[in-house]
Amino acid sequence: MPTLAAGEPLAACIASLDAQTFRGFEVIVVDNSGTKLARRTLADRGVTLIENVDNVGFGAAVNQGIRASSTPFVAVLNDDAAAGPGWLEAMLHALEGRPDVGMVAPQIRLGRTGTLDSAGMLVCGDGSSRQRGHGEAPDRYPRKQEVLLPSGCAALYRREMLEEAGLFDPSFYLYCEDTDLGLRARWKGWECLYVPAAIVEHAYSSTAGRASATKAFYVERNRLFVLVKNFPFALLLLAPFYALARYFWHVWWMWRGRGAAAEFARSGGSATRLPGYVLRAWLAMLSELRTLWRERHRIRKGARLTPKQYARLLRRFSISPRQVARL
Repeated sequence: MPTLAAGEPLAACIASLDAQTFRGFEVIVVDNSGTKLARRTLADRGVTLIENVDNVGFGAAVNQGIRASSTPFVAVLNDDAAAGPGWLEAMLHALEGRPDVGMVAPQIRLGRTGTLDSAGMLVCGDGSSRQRGHGEAPDRYPRKQEVLLPSGCAALYRREMLEEAGLFDPSFYLYCEDTDLGLRARWKGWECLYVPAAIVEHAYSSTAGRASATKAFYVERNRLFVLVKNFPFALLLLAPFYALARYFWHVWWMWRGRGAAAEFARSGGSATRLPGYVLRAWLAMLSELRTLWRERHRIRKGARLTPKQYARLLRRFSISPRQVARL
C-alpha cells in the first residue's frame, strides 16, 4: 500500500484490513511523503513501514512492497480505499483451481455513491485505458468473469506472474502503470478474473485530483508508453487515428460540460492549455522512445500469444474514443 498524504484515509484503510475474514496476510505500507507522515497513523498497528526520502511514484513504491514480501500472492490497495470484510477471501477463493489466472479485479465502488468505479479495465485503440462499468450500478456486472486486467487501485496478483512478466514500470511514475503491467502479463498468456464478491470503496483520485494538470500530462504521456511497449505493430499504426478521434470527442463533450476536459476546466484549469500538455507528453515519449522500443522487443521475445491473438484480445476488451472522452 503506497501512501502520500497518510492521515485519516490511511487509518480507515488499515482498519478495513483489520476486519478481513481471511487472516493469513501481512500489511506493508510504503510512505512516499518524504516527511515520515505515516508513522503517527501506523503507530502500534503491526504494519511493516517503508519510508522514502522522496516521492518515488506509485509503481516504484508498490515494487518496494512486493520485494519486501515473500507471499505467493500480492494484493495492492490504494490508501484512499477501504476493503470490504470479504475482499481478500473472495479474491483468493476465485483463484482455486485456476493456475492460469495471474490477476484478480475486485468490484471497486465510488465511495458513498453506490456506483462502480471499476469492474476491471478496458483499453482504447490509442492506448488509453478506462474503468469498465465506471459510474454504473454494480448489479449490471454481477458475475465472476474474465476481464482484461485489474485497476491498480485494488488488485490481487500471483507472484509467479509478477516474476515472469515483471513488476510495475517505475518510469510511469503516476497513472497507467497498472495497464502496462496487465498487458505485459497478457502477452505471457496470464488471465484476469473479475470477482464481484470482493468489494472495495474508493475515494477516486483524492491525491492527484480527478482533473489536474499533473494528471493531464501523465495520463497522456503514459498512454503513449503503454502503446509503444504493448500494442501489436498493426494496431500501433492505427493508434494516431484513435487519438485524433478521442481529441475530437474531448472537445465535443467539453462544450456540453461533460468528460475529463470539462472537469479540468471546472477545477480551475484552462482548457486552452490541454494541447500544450499533449505536446509535452509526445516530446517526453519521444525522448524515451529508444528505451521503450527495447522494452517492446523484450516483451515480444517471451510472448506466448501471437500478435493476431493479442489484437483479438484487445478488441474484445476495448472502449471507444467517444466513451474514453465522456468518462
